Amino acid sequence: MVQFFSKRRLKIAEQIIIVIFFAVLIPMTVSGLIINNINQQSNRAHLRTAATMIANIVSEEINVFEESINNQFNQIIYTLNFYKDSAQEQAYLDSVIKTMPFYKELLIVNSKEKLQQYKAYNIRDNYMVVSRPLEDGRFLVAILDVEDLKKDWFKTIAEDKREIYILDGETKELFAASNYTEEGLKESLEQLPKNLENDKTIIYGNVKNQPLVYLKKTKPNAVIIVNTTEDMKKDTIDYNRDKIILSILVTVLSVFFVVGLYTSYLYTNIRQLFKAIIAISKGNYERRIRLLTNIFTPFELVFLATEFNRMVNQIHKSYIQIKKKNKELKQLDEFRSNMIDTVSHEFRTPLTSIQGYTSRLLRQDIEIDEETKQKSLKIIKRQSERLKRMIEDLLVIPDIEGAKLNFNFISIPINTIIENSLLLVKNDSGKEIINNIQNCQTEIYADNDRIEQVFVNLIENAIKYAKDDTGIVLNYEIDNNHITISVQNEYDVIPREKLKTLFDKFTRLDDSTTRTTRGTGLGLYIVKGLVEAMHGEIRLYSNEECGFCVKVIMPISQQLL
Repeated sequence: MVQFFSKRRLKIAEQIIIVIFFAVLIPMTVSGLIINNINQQSNRAHLRTAATMIANIVSEEINVFEESINNQFNQIIYTLNFYKDSAQEQAYLDSVIKTMPFYKELLIVNSKEKLQQYKAYNIRDNYMVVSRPLEDGRFLVAILDVEDLKKDWFKTIAEDKREIYILDGETKELFAASNYTEEGLKESLEQLPKNLENDKTIIYGNVKNQPLVYLKKTKPNAVIIVNTTEDMKKDTIDYNRDKIILSILVTVLSVFFVVGLYTSYLYTNIRQLFKAIIAISKGNYERRIRLLTNIFTPFELVFLATEFNRMVNQIHKSYIQIKKKNKELKQLDEFRSNMIDTVSHEFRTPLTSIQGYTSRLLRQDIEIDEETKQKSLKIIKRQSERLKRMIEDLLVIPDIEGAKLNFNFISIPINTIIENSLLLVKNDSGKEIINNIQNCQTEIYADNDRIEQVFVNLIENAIKYAKDDTGIVLNYEIDNNHITISVQNEYDVIPREKLKTLFDKFTRLDDSTTRTTRGTGLGLYIVKGLVEAMHGEIRLYSNEECGFCVKVIMPISQQLL
C-alpha cells in the first residue's frame, strides 16, 4: 500500500476523500457509537427507574384501596350487627352498592362451599372477589368490577404503555392488570425468581433493554409486576438510536455534498489551470485561465490565475516582439543577401570596365592615340559615376528607414525641377522624352537635390523599361492645392500582385534569371522614401491605356508656408 502511494501521486479529489475518511467519517462514526451507547444506557436507566416508580405507585394505590376496603368492610360488618333478619341485611347491602360504583355485588354467604363458588370469578372475567368472615360463621362477599378498580388503581399511570400485573402473593394467580396480554404475563412469570424479597422493588429479566420489575407486598399479600414492552423499548431506546444514526447519516451526506460541491468547483478550476499550462508549454500564448468564480473559489486560486494570466500576457507580448524582431532580422538577412548579390552583380560590370580601360591606358608596350585615350577616359568616368550612384543608393537606405534624412526645403518651380532632372538623365538609348511640364510655373516646397534625385530616378527607370521606338511622357495636374506629376512609358501590363511589390527593396520587373537591364532594384524604394519624407505621395499604375505610369503627388508650396 505504501509502495503504491509512493509510486503514484494522488489527485486532489482522492486526497480530499482520504482526508474526509480519516478526519470526518472515522471520528464521526466513533463519536456516534459512543453517543449511542451513552444514550442507550441513559434510556435503559430511565426505563428501569420508571418501571420501579410505577411499581411503587401501584403499590401505594393498592395500599390506599386496601385501607379503604377494610374501613368499608368494618363499617358494613358493624352495621350488620343491628339487623336481625336476612331481608334487612340484604336491603342494607343493596343501599351500599348504590354508593360504591366499583361494587358489582355485595352479599352474605352461609358456607365456605358457597364462598368458593363466588371466588371462581377472576380477573379474566373482569371481576375480583373480596370476602370477610362474620362472627356467626357466615361470610361477607364483595364482587368488585375490575374495570372500575383499574380506573382507580391505575389512574395516575393511565397513559403508560407498560404491562402491569397484580398477582395473589400465595397462588401467583392474576388479581388485576393494565395493558394485559397473555404473552406478556407468561414471559413475566417465567422470568420471575422463585424466592421473592418482601417489600422491595427488584429489577429482573433477561433482556436488559426491557427491564422487568416486581414488588412483593406482605400487606396485602400481593405481587406487583411491571413489564417494559417491546413498544416501549422501540419508543425510547430504538427510536433515539435511530435518530442518532439518522442524524449521523444526514451529517455525513451533508459533509459529502458540501465537500463534493467544493471539490467539483476546485477540480474544475484546477483543470483550467492544467489546460492553460499545457497550452503554454505547446506554444499557445493566447490561452488564459477562466475560473468559475463563486463562494467556493479560494482566494489563492483566484490570485494564482490572475498572476498566471498576467505572466502569460507578458510572455505573449514578448513573443510578439520576438516574432517581430525575428521578422526584422529575417528581412535584414534578406537585405544583406540581396545587397551582396546586387553589389557582386551590379558592381562587377563597371569595375571590370574601369579596370580594363585603366590597364589599357597604363600599357607601355603599345602606343595609344589621343582619340582612343579620350574614349577610354569617358568610359571610365561614366562607369565611375554609375558606381557612385549605386553607392549613394545604398547609403541613403539607412537614412530613409531611420527617418534621419536632412532636407533643405525651398520653394522651387516644378518646370525648373524637371528641366534640371532631364539634364542629369542618362539616355543612352536615345528615347524621346515628351515634357509637358515645361510651361508650368507652380512651385512646390521641397529639397532641390532630393526632388531632382526622385525625377532622375523615375525618368531613367522609364527609359530603361520602355519598349523600343517608344517615348517617355511627362504630364502634370493641379487639384485641391496639390500637383500631380506623372512619368509614363509603354510597357506590358504588370500584374497587380507584382505592382504592389515594386516599392520593396531589391525588387525589379525582371528577376535575376531574366535580367536584361542594369540596376540595384532600390530605385523605387528610395523614391518612395524621399517623396513621403517631403510630405508627398507616390502611386503606380499599369493598364492597357497607359502601359506603366508613376504619379508623384506633392503639395503646392503655399500650403506649407
